[in-house]
Amino acid sequence: MSTARADELPQIAANYESLSPLSFLKRAARVYPERTAVVHGDWRYDYRTFYARCRRLAAAIKGAGLQRGDTVAILAPNVPAHLESNFGVPMAGCLHNAINYRLDAAAIAFILDHGETKMLLVDVEFAPLAREALKQCDAKPIVIDIADAAVPNGERLGAQDYESFIAAADPNAPWEGPTDEWDAIALGYTSGTTGNPKGVVTHHRGAYLNAMGNLLGWAMPPLPVYLWTLPMFHCNGWCFPWTVTMLAGTHVCLRKVDTTAVFAAMKAEGVTHFCGAPTVLNMLINAPSEMKQGLPQGMSVLTAGAAPPAAVIASMESMGIKVAHGYGLTETYGPATICDWHPEWDALSLNERAALKARQGVPNPMLEGLAVMDPQTMQDVPADGATIGEVMFRGNNVMKGYLKNQKATDEAFAGGWFHSGDLGVMHPNGYIELKDRSKDIIISGGENISTIEIEGVLFKHPAVLEAAVVARPDSHWGETPCAFVTLKTGQTATAEEIIAFCRANMAHFKAPKTVVFTELPKTSTGKIQKFILRQRVKEL
Repeated sequence: MSTARADELPQIAANYESLSPLSFLKRAARVYPERTAVVHGDWRYDYRTFYARCRRLAAAIKGAGLQRGDTVAILAPNVPAHLESNFGVPMAGCLHNAINYRLDAAAIAFILDHGETKMLLVDVEFAPLAREALKQCDAKPIVIDIADAAVPNGERLGAQDYESFIAAADPNAPWEGPTDEWDAIALGYTSGTTGNPKGVVTHHRGAYLNAMGNLLGWAMPPLPVYLWTLPMFHCNGWCFPWTVTMLAGTHVCLRKVDTTAVFAAMKAEGVTHFCGAPTVLNMLINAPSEMKQGLPQGMSVLTAGAAPPAAVIASMESMGIKVAHGYGLTETYGPATICDWHPEWDALSLNERAALKARQGVPNPMLEGLAVMDPQTMQDVPADGATIGEVMFRGNNVMKGYLKNQKATDEAFAGGWFHSGDLGVMHPNGYIELKDRSKDIIISGGENISTIEIEGVLFKHPAVLEAAVVARPDSHWGETPCAFVTLKTGQTATAEEIIAFCRANMAHFKAPKTVVFTELPKTSTGKIQKFILRQRVKEL
């Protein structure tokens, strides 16, 4: 008779396996083998084929001599090969590194060297960029060309293209999940606007859990039709390659986000879900009305990447598209919070609902801890919706750390929490709301001014298409708000009118003192590059 206590029973093959999102594809192929998995223009294939192609990729990577823990980088838009790499690369035991194709060659060269890249998958559209980066780096990766039919005359850098590379491999080749769920699954680099980017290392357990958090927080149903308006290189597509596959959904690929392509895909494929930064939403809102005719009913969008103005949320919902709002960073696998909705809020006005949805919300079901703290004392700020502190995370869907950067890792994890660098408040109901990045808060005459609050007011102006606010040095006040504004086509407004509008809708001291009309610089994920605007301010 066994005398083992409950906590002494062992882990064995029958009762324990390391968590990994790779299991989602295996199950989808088993349960829904004939369901359409991937759509790319006229090309579409089912889950049986999707699984086989990912297994071929894994076998081909191993056959090329790569070892467990080696880095495979990819420089590509939202094409099938990029989707498949999220599975095939870790199936080979390798580290998946999706690179932002809007970076310059020097930044990409740094990433290739820092990540010790052994293989580089390159879409032919970005071959010139990759060629220049390879000249500048010491790494000598195997280069595989992704020859998409949409770019028939693209330059080739490698000795082999992606399709022939995987075609020669065995679709039934065995693959193994991680030996430990703490094993690294991906390497993603931060923007690096103030220096070299930091390499964020994430693990299988976190990817699995945050993928689960996506569907639970967003209440996604089985078999969605998901449109890839979010760059897959951004936090592994916020974990949605794995979430959508877990639900046996259809991935509708999109090389480029423009209104014509987005609305056409929505109508042709019956899209149910998509993601994007607020700038993407704003682009759709301001598209010609004829483009919006005939859209599928009941679509949902998850927005994150920047704080969405309430006016943008209200406009999307007036189009019949339900908005969910998440928040996170590369270090948290993308969105790790969700603005959970309460049914009683349905009775509120559209503007009141939009204001609530503009909050960053609460932890998704897989995040252990979310707090707003004084970063010096590590004490929670009062939950009064007014006292500003730093937003902090804790749990399984927080990164392992920064590659080869122990100092930055230690600083990020000081006090047992991940320090986001974002400033926010905690509301009495436990919902957080961002007020600014710590470097973006404006201190004018001793008063803290949130640029996000000013931007929210600016977006309510009928002539304003986009707006961003930064601090302008001032000899008397120290700093004052400077608004950079893009007007809607055919609309006019003066700086004096914009300032007067802000003063009428917020405390006078918070209103911008300067308005500049211009196009706003953005990253490929739709984030406004405020560091560029801060440089421009110095020239005013």
